Amino acid sequence: MLISIVEFFRNLPAKTCAGCGKEIEEQHECYVDLCHQCMGMTERD
Repeated sequence: MLISIVEFFRNLPAKTCAGCGKEIEEQHECYVDLCHQCMGMTERD
């Protein structure tokens, strides 16, 4: 049985940072594997 592409992306596990292990809030299909802190970026307020 095939599932829809929407179901596929909805069921992906949370993405985690390869550096510190924290959950990344980027989209799952994004190629980034480090959080902003590990990349040396600051969060925008």
